[in-house]
Amino acid sequence: MNTQYDCGTAEDDRIVYVRSVQVADLPEEVREQVEGGIETLYAVHDAQGKQLALVGDRRMAFVLARQNDLAPVAVH
Repeated sequence: MNTQYDCGTAEDDRIVYVRSVQVADLPEEVREQVEGGIETLYAVHDAQGKQLALVGDRRMAFVLARQNDLAPVAVH
């Protein structure tokens, strides 16, 4: 019997996705923590869509991911 399984690779498990998030779209308790004047934050999500981090700068989102041995990918 020749069965193949696509279990993914260790590298696949390290991929995270960085996307912009409008502050206005966030829950009120999160919006209250955002400094005035900031309209966009950047979210880092795992492959299952779970939000891992929310930061104020796109570059920082990529740095944060790499510092945690993750491989960030931009989502548009």
